[in-house]
Amino acid sequence: MKTMALSEYGPNSAFALTELPKPTADTGHVIVRVQATSINTIDMMIRSMGTDLGFAPATPAVLGMDFAGTIEEVGEGVTGFAVGDEVYGCAGGLANLQGALAEYMPADARLIAKKPKSLSMREAAAIPLVGITACEGLKRAGVGKGQKVLVHGGSGGVGHIGVQLAREFGADVYATDSGDERLSVVRALGAEAIDFKAESVEDYVAKHTGGTGFDAVLDTVGAGNLTNSFNAVALNGHVATTLALAELDLSPAHLKGASLHVVFMLIPMLHDKDRADHGAILAELAKLVDSGALKPVVDEPQFTLEEVGAAYDRLASGKAIGKVVVDV
Repeated sequence: MKTMALSEYGPNSAFALTELPKPTADTGHVIVRVQATSINTIDMMIRSMGTDLGFAPATPAVLGMDFAGTIEEVGEGVTGFAVGDEVYGCAGGLANLQGALAEYMPADARLIAKKPKSLSMREAAAIPLVGITACEGLKRAGVGKGQKVLVHGGSGGVGHIGVQLAREFGADVYATDSGDERLSVVRALGAEAIDFKAESVEDYVAKHTGGTGFDAVLDTVGAGNLTNSFNAVALNGHVATTLALAELDLSPAHLKGASLHVVFMLIPMLHDKDRADHGAILAELAKLVDSGALKPVVDEPQFTLEEVGAAYDRLASGKAIGKVVVDV
């Protein structure tokens, strides 16, 4: 089968067209004919850092976690799926799990769900990793009806899903971003847009909460921005972050009694822990999509499998809005 694989890791490593054997379905797995995959920040980290991360695939490495496609083969013990089903998921591209930058991909059936009927393959492939991440973060933060929720990076991958899910959970949603186009996207998703370059944390907390702070903060920027999240959250509030790889002074969180939730959605794939939870979340997200409550934002430029290097460059440029998608 045709793949785009890495023969080595590093910031300038190049994807190359590579023929690899077509996989066969193990017990509990399916083989998917991949039709689209989307690129996430963690994919770029794996490409750049390789073995330093501790879970990069052996070379030749086929990356790509998210996918949408059609089931071609069903392994022993799989129930609920059949050949011909259109599915989506986040099921490979790390450790010993082959990724989606290939014509065919093996996937643990617990990690996938039926594709939303109302979406194209391109749109469906944009959802899995960011959708699961946003859902886990908001649920762990206890987001519910009547709360005021702040999402950092509202037009980004996790952020744009987080804004919509928080609204679906009944919260009043506010989101930070910058630039007219990104702020317009945030507003279109139903959040009160905050230009973080024009307003300080203190200013927008005072403006939107009367100074008491937000009940919950979903921080999709992480690292140093966590301090802004601690400053924005209410007393005894919750901060959920997708990136805590930093040394930080936790004094602001301590003084507010804030709870910090670190969301690392790769754990089920890496440790085979609670994989069925991800399949269940994807099924739940598909229902929300088909009901009209959730819609992915797909970055406008289109890329073929052979153009995956350019797709990675697009995400790295910081110019992408929503998810960068590759057609396979």
